[in-house]
Amino acid sequence: MQSQDVASRTTPVSGPVVDIEQAEAALVEHYPRLVRLAYLVLPPGLGRTRRVLTAHALVQRALPRGRASASVIPAQATEADGSGDARGGDPGYSLLRLQVVRTALEAGRPLKRAAWPKRSQLPPLFPQVWGLRLFPRSGGADELALDQRLSTLSGPGRAAYVLRGLERLPEDGVRKVLAAAGVSRPTAALREASRVPRQDALLESPEFDPCSLQARPTDLMRRRQHTKAALAAAGAAVVCGALLALPSGGWGPDGAAAPSYAQNPAAQAILDPAKVTKVPPAAWQTSARTDFSVWPARGGLTGDRALLRRALAVWARPGGSVQVSATPGTPSGAPAGPPQLLYAGRVDAARVVIFYDGLRIARYAEPTNGTDGAALDFARVDAADGAEAEAVVLHRADGNVRYLTAPWVTGAAERDLLKPSSGTVDLGPADGVTAPLAGPAERTGSCPSWNVLQLTDDSGTRLLTDLGELTPAHLTVGRPAAPGEASGTEALRIWSPFACSLATVRSQGVRSVNAWEYARQKLPDGSGSAAWVCTRADTWRGDGPRVLAQFHTPGGRYGAVAAKAEGVAACGTKDPHVLAGVLWKSAEGLWYLLAAGSRDTTSVRATGGVTGSADGSLLAVRATQGAQAGLKGTLDDGRTISGLR
Repeated sequence: MQSQDVASRTTPVSGPVVDIEQAEAALVEHYPRLVRLAYLVLPPGLGRTRRVLTAHALVQRALPRGRASASVIPAQATEADGSGDARGGDPGYSLLRLQVVRTALEAGRPLKRAAWPKRSQLPPLFPQVWGLRLFPRSGGADELALDQRLSTLSGPGRAAYVLRGLERLPEDGVRKVLAAAGVSRPTAALREASRVPRQDALLESPEFDPCSLQARPTDLMRRRQHTKAALAAAGAAVVCGALLALPSGGWGPDGAAAPSYAQNPAAQAILDPAKVTKVPPAAWQTSARTDFSVWPARGGLTGDRALLRRALAVWARPGGSVQVSATPGTPSGAPAGPPQLLYAGRVDAARVVIFYDGLRIARYAEPTNGTDGAALDFARVDAADGAEAEAVVLHRADGNVRYLTAPWVTGAAERDLLKPSSGTVDLGPADGVTAPLAGPAERTGSCPSWNVLQLTDDSGTRLLTDLGELTPAHLTVGRPAAPGEASGTEALRIWSPFACSLATVRSQGVRSVNAWEYARQKLPDGSGSAAWVCTRADTWRGDGPRVLAQFHTPGGRYGAVAAKAEGVAACGTKDPHVLAGVLWKSAEGLWYLLAAGSRDTTSVRATGGVTGSADGSLLAVRATQGAQAGLKGTLDDGRTISGLR
């Protein structure tokens, strides 16, 4: 297999030369096709709106600057092959396709500290749409399932799948395009793509068409708040600019920080380690509060004034070498006043400082042998209480995570959410710091385990999961109006098949995720009962929750996503109702439309490609493979609800 990869990277003989006019003609003719190709190859983690805009930007930048060779680019199947595709002989299209694949793969690669980011890795300057969220039209259950499977592939694997399915390239042609696009192991990418069943027709569906879009407004209240904040920031910039012009301005380097604040009392108070708040160790024992405000300052370096000054200076104004990250919706500016110190100490090969300013957690980390490679991370934690204020990520290394836990936590353990009956691994903690916890073990195309943090205190036991951010998300189970902890035997059984779906909400500022088993349905072939579970991920910023309706059949290890939606009230405290359906194939090869609503649903009706109705909250009617149907339900108060999608 290795020899095939090497062979695919050899340079072919000279081929046709494409000038800019020929490429421009191909771009105009095949623009929708190229944008669809870019959209499918781009990583789903970008979010649908940014994915759409990035796909258009990559295609619009794909034109060559002059004359370019198309020799390394294979043609698609032509009409002579029976495919009916007339693009095969167009070297202009082939050149553009190669450029689109190359830049889409670049856009999916993580940024490196030691290298400048490529243009494709940055948010596009153009096109831009202000005040609107744009996303393709939602497809059916099959499209949603395919989108989820593609999200588990690596960038090269996804490109291989799309080139083979959408572009109808033979495997040798796919290898050549991938090699020309910079993929080091194209044969391995093809093998990875083959793990996802081929559904070529679905790639042409509206679900993956970034040229046929739906538009929704952004958060209007937040937009108004941001406008006011921008005006205030502009005024502050004018004042700071005037201070900069003063001849006695005391600006100078401060480790990883940019030139420090101007010499004014408020700014200097923020940078003064002596003014940092340090809560006494026993304050939490007499306080009625269970949030970050009663955490004591811990760690062996809480008295290191130089380290604290450095951390405060970087927070106030990080230098260009500092890697800054923040959960969505979290401001990353300087604190309004001296913050509270939660931790300062050595963790593995780093010095770590954690602050709290009433709204955010800020973590500063630097190597023990200098400040090169310093990092500053922010997480929004306003109104955090109880389980949401029990742990903060202290350090990550080699796929493992150390946590700093609340002073009232009496025990910490590691648990595999996929194995509800398995035991736990004790993590301490010692002085609030846990032993390393192995992060969720996701591998491309599989999810062998999902490790979570189990914390115990005098009030009970709860589960938290790492979603790649500074604060872990709280896992709950039960009806939205009164969810319970996910640590009990029955709660672990409910969560087990759906643990891996947590990967879909990584790095989205998630505060908590609730799993609600809202229905159980006997399967039409008598093979047992399937569970319908709605998982809702709520964010710290309060908007953009992600809701998944999932379906789990007896004997299956994982649940399947039947429907998904973002920014809806369904499955939450304000709208504790849900209705979803899925096409299901029995062991005898018969297809059914199965649908289920929450218990207060009095009737369910299917329209479109499948018709049928039933009293109660469950529906099962015969269907055909690939059928498209709409769902309507009636609640016991007379209101109607639509199927989640």
